[in-house]
Amino acid sequence: MSFIEIILSSGRFSVDIALYTLLPVMIVMLCIMKVLETKGIMDIIVKKLTPIFKPFGLTGMSTFALLQMNFISFAAPLATLSIMQSRGVSDRHLAATLAMLLAMAQGNILYPMIPLGLNWTAAIAISIIGGLCASSLTWYFSGRNLSDKDSHSSDQESNDSSSHSGLIKVINDAGLDAIRLAVGAIPMLTLSITIVGILKAAGAVTALEQTLLPLLNAVNISSMFVMPTLAKYLGGGTAYLGVATDLIQQGNMSATQINTSAGFLVNTFDLPGVGIFLGLSYRFVRLFKYAIPGILLGILVRALLHFFIFYR
Repeated sequence: MSFIEIILSSGRFSVDIALYTLLPVMIVMLCIMKVLETKGIMDIIVKKLTPIFKPFGLTGMSTFALLQMNFISFAAPLATLSIMQSRGVSDRHLAATLAMLLAMAQGNILYPMIPLGLNWTAAIAISIIGGLCASSLTWYFSGRNLSDKDSHSSDQESNDSSSHSGLIKVINDAGLDAIRLAVGAIPMLTLSITIVGILKAAGAVTALEQTLLPLLNAVNISSMFVMPTLAKYLGGGTAYLGVATDLIQQGNMSATQINTSAGFLVNTFDLPGVGIFLGLSYRFVRLFKYAIPGILLGILVRALLHFFIFYR
């Protein structure tokens, strides 16, 4: 496949994800969030939840994002992040929330894995633990020099002034915001998928797989995990789900192995996932470096918990 063909194929796949995965979820979630916001319900919930999650460097709105990631899909929290940004939430809180989200498992992958033998209850509990570890490290250490003071943006003033607008206008505004955010994710997503395509075409993926085999054998880790790991971190959660399903159906992967590896292989910290989240705004690109240590800690905690609980 030529370089141009890889770019065109990546572009088509990126547009498909943006328009048929991100956009529908974001429209619905943004509509719900905007209605809650204009009715004042969101402010009430935020005030109730903020004291509970404050020790972890999170705001009440971060709780929406936590629930959306674990119980809906990776795309659902994008609406919450967008509103947090428009409300002028501080850099430090945003970095902690970003770290939490990228370290946790996404609902759209957890649900389809239940028939494969995934212990869903344990996976959710461990996901939340890992997310809180990620946000805490970011808040107290890697992001401690970031500003923790909220600002009042013009977007927030606009939201306040439109709080008495009709429901139809709120829904239309939410739809326009969803379209803007979904389209804004396409460049980063296209670039990350193009990188994957180039690596595959150059044989780098196959070479890496062959290189890792002796190391895995030395530490007594099945080489069966090589392909799912490469698929996940280069192609995203959906690519991993496809590979894992094939391995289960072929009898090459067990339910125990699914549960043992879920902490490491089910999260949004991969090329497509990072591309989508950073595509929201340049502000998230700037904060990403502060979130990385927390993300890595959160995934490590999840990986160890899954290993010690389910390893046979």
